[in-house]
Amino acid sequence: MSASTIGRRQARNKDESRETVVAAFWDFSSNRHLLKDVERLRQFKEGFSAHLFRVVRVTFDLPDRSVEALFNASISTLERRRREQKPLDPIASERLDRIASICHLGEEVFEDKEATAIWMSRPNKALGGSAPILLCDTEIGAKQVRRVLHALEWGSAT
Repeated sequence: MSASTIGRRQARNKDESRETVVAAFWDFSSNRHLLKDVERLRQFKEGFSAHLFRVVRVTFDLPDRSVEALFNASISTLERRRREQKPLDPIASERLDRIASICHLGEEVFEDKEATAIWMSRPNKALGGSAPILLCDTEIGAKQVRRVLHALEWGSAT
């Protein structure tokens, strides 16, 4: 087998695995808005699977320091939880739910998952130059992101 064939296969496998990981995020986020608050709170307390931090990292192409800020934990802690099959803590789980909820709104606005992920990942002038996903570490930040998404939905130049 030639080196170019091997290279193409590796690139295809990498793309397929990225596609699988990104699909896992959208699967997670797709029906969160249908859950009652009581059920969502129960899930936060139990904690989501720690493998989801990697799903978020890949979906939004986040550097380690951004992942650490979003999940309120070091990469080594998150990796250890994933390896040991321990759930995320309630704070990280709530933040993950918040990200999924906002991405669902973004998907409604942009009508495209990839466009939503790109928009969430890039600095936004209307958000003071912050990437929308990075504001999801707090409810106040998430409220600002929702405001901009609603403005876009209604045709504002924001």
